[in-house]
Amino acid sequence: MSFFAVLLALVIEQLKPLPRDNWIHHALVSWVGWTGRNFDAGREHHAWVVWAVSVLGPCIAVAALYLGIQYHSLILALGFDVAVLYLTLGFRQFSHYFTDIRDALDRGDELEARRLLAEWRHLDASELPRTELLRHVIEHALLAAHRHVFGVFFWFVLLSTLGLGPVGAVLYRMAEFASRYWTYPSKTLGMPANERLMHISQQVFDLIDHVPSRLTAFGFAVVGNFEEAINSWRRDAALWQRSNEGVILAAAAGAVGVQLGGQAPPGVTPERSRTFEAGPTGPAGSAGSTGGTPPLADHLRSVVGLVWRSVVLWMLLVALLTLANLVG
Repeated sequence: MSFFAVLLALVIEQLKPLPRDNWIHHALVSWVGWTGRNFDAGREHHAWVVWAVSVLGPCIAVAALYLGIQYHSLILALGFDVAVLYLTLGFRQFSHYFTDIRDALDRGDELEARRLLAEWRHLDASELPRTELLRHVIEHALLAAHRHVFGVFFWFVLLSTLGLGPVGAVLYRMAEFASRYWTYPSKTLGMPANERLMHISQQVFDLIDHVPSRLTAFGFAVVGNFEEAINSWRRDAALWQRSNEGVILAAAAGAVGVQLGGQAPPGVTPERSRTFEAGPTGPAGSAGSTGGTPPLADHLRSVVGLVWRSVVLWMLLVALLTLANLVG
């Protein structure tokens, strides 16, 4: 049933995507803001309470609702799976920015492309040269594809196999959202930051994302240039301090032969410390970059093809597992 739920959710999302400023995002902001205001008193142990209520609370509610629906009807349970996946999984939750930036670059309108990147990632891209602009777009698109598609996909299939329906999708989405939200609590809540809460939310999400990120990297290697992807993964993943980001971006760079990572030239904004945490300078490319060709507009299309081929790969694997389960 996992295969059909994911397939239906992706089809529906392509036909009727959620708008950019959608109600589910506002609901998440309100929920995490409410838990922070009511459960965070600034002490160290309160950070765990806030995280548990913010992330595990919705998971428990969805699990209880799913089990109740499944008890009465398997068809309704499948519909519930599809509905939750529609809200948590999908390309259209980020691809509108990627598509608009690509279209602007195709028209030669780099000012509009920079404006869209700045709006998407909340950074100053006004002085980025074209190569750096493309590099940032590719890197953020790859991570967004992982976090909105492959990470959700993995946890949904895993916990659905254990009989918990869409709880895995909710767990991954809430953990990822909380890790982003509490990185900027003073901006979103207008209140002092609890640094312990920020660290906990990031550390727990890194743990939750450890296996999915490596499966995503492996999928990129299989559907791209396998040898170069694996070599880049082993050699260049440490260019990013956050290992989950590093394995995805390094493998993708090798799979399509594009140079990622590196450091923006002096005087160019944004600094990479505001977007990615750069690691040590490596030998593969200049200023800590991976090997490969400097980013070109054609690489945007290569990245789209890489992501879609990966989706097909994992869907085929889940379909085979579903068939084996039915036959067995």
